[in-house]
Amino acid sequence: MQDGDGDALIPAGATHPPAGGPVIIELESPQPATLHPVSSFTDEWGQFRLPDPELLHYEPQKTVARDREHMLSLAARLEQAFLDYKIKGSVQEIHVGPVITMYEFVPEAGIRVSRIESLAKDLALSLAATRVRIVAPIPGKSAVGIEVPNESPQMVFLKENVANPSFAQSKSKLSMAMGKDIKGRAVVADLAKAPHLLIAGTTGSGKSVGVNAMILSILFRASPRDVRMILIDPKMVEFSIYNDIPHLLLPVVTDPQQANLALQWAVREMERRYQMLSDMSVRDLGDYNQKVEDIRKRGIEDVPEHLPFIVIVIDEFADLMMVAAKEVETAVARIAQKARAVGIHLITATQRPSTDVITGLIKSNFPTRIAFMVASRIDSKVILDQMGAEALLGNGDMLWSNRGLAPTRVHGAFISTSEVQAVVEHLRAQGRPSYDMSIVVSAEEGAAGFDDEPYDVKWEEAVDIVARDRVASISYIQRRLKIGYNRAARMVERMEHEGIVSAPNGTNQREVLIPQR
Repeated sequence: MQDGDGDALIPAGATHPPAGGPVIIELESPQPATLHPVSSFTDEWGQFRLPDPELLHYEPQKTVARDREHMLSLAARLEQAFLDYKIKGSVQEIHVGPVITMYEFVPEAGIRVSRIESLAKDLALSLAATRVRIVAPIPGKSAVGIEVPNESPQMVFLKENVANPSFAQSKSKLSMAMGKDIKGRAVVADLAKAPHLLIAGTTGSGKSVGVNAMILSILFRASPRDVRMILIDPKMVEFSIYNDIPHLLLPVVTDPQQANLALQWAVREMERRYQMLSDMSVRDLGDYNQKVEDIRKRGIEDVPEHLPFIVIVIDEFADLMMVAAKEVETAVARIAQKARAVGIHLITATQRPSTDVITGLIKSNFPTRIAFMVASRIDSKVILDQMGAEALLGNGDMLWSNRGLAPTRVHGAFISTSEVQAVVEHLRAQGRPSYDMSIVVSAEEGAAGFDDEPYDVKWEEAVDIVARDRVASISYIQRRLKIGYNRAARMVERMEHEGIVSAPNGTNQREVLIPQR
């Protein structure tokens, strides 16, 4: 409901609390299942042992006696603070969470929401709280939420979420254990549905720990056959611990120019995958891989390649924008616009959510965003399109706006360096990575480097196939030789360089220039 000035009003149907005062709703107690594996930790092909939650650390939280009288006293002080500003109303419910407690305040009918929203600092002073965040109104309710930090906050451990049935029983290979909401419930996100993440947070906000928890979540769910990763770390300290895990397509990328080349490659890979989906008459990656598996089971010799998800994680996006802003912006926007159906997903994080880093083009293509604590209201509006992130507590406290919906407050799971190391060592023991260094080779370097590159043992066979069958497509060579796309593409580029095939024409076809064999 709005008044004549377009300002939101509390509906006239708002009710008052029962005569006995507000209802206190305690934190949900963890169920025993939350710390026990509920699924097999071997992938469905039986070839790769996924990490076990026992590699992670968990400390049972000490039960903190919740002082009912103290909470009721705070509720009364809250009502009096509002009354001092001529806002009548009452607290109806008190929701106790692991880190904050929400007081649901119902104003009298006709109170402008904007009057309440402007009082966050005044309420913090009245309640002697470090920070107070106001949710006005609470979605689906005729009430305003006042979030007050707990005097004894509880830590959220990644192990709780990874071993929780909501995560362990998830069918998606891109499920991520985000943490707990303000009522203590496990929050699990699916990157495949997001389908990309834009993250911002200042130093000390818990952003880096949060991104590491997202990476580990995926590594707990997926083998390298399911998911491959490109980790971009211009600061050179955040992702180096992941080097040599079998999921990586490249060693951790620390050079911004190479990061730009990796993004350009991702655009080309996206277009290639769309062509492959079109050739198979399917609409998304899941249907494509299912069709490939059906072909394999029928015993057909020429089986198309299985395509894994590709997750690209950028730790400090601002550093890339400083090096090649236009190229990076265009590549990221194209991937964000189109790549969901072909299984390519971005997680992009920055400490500096300014408009020259998070441009309008990029922002419009990232409907799912996460704000950890930021420095100002302006930064919060840049990342979330609304204020609120400046009032977060740091240490993993975040606002998660899922595909444009109203932000949900989540307390991120903590993960230590020793836990990351334990998971990484387990993964390294499963096998070595198969790096594809052609991803970060520019077109100019590629054209000039044929004479110096190592001899490919399948080169002569590839030339024979092209000369005999008169077909010079990358996908055809890939299928016939049962090799990866980039290796086949390199062969076709070399054939063009040596005059064996022509450059692609307007329909992207190549003419074979040597006699038939």
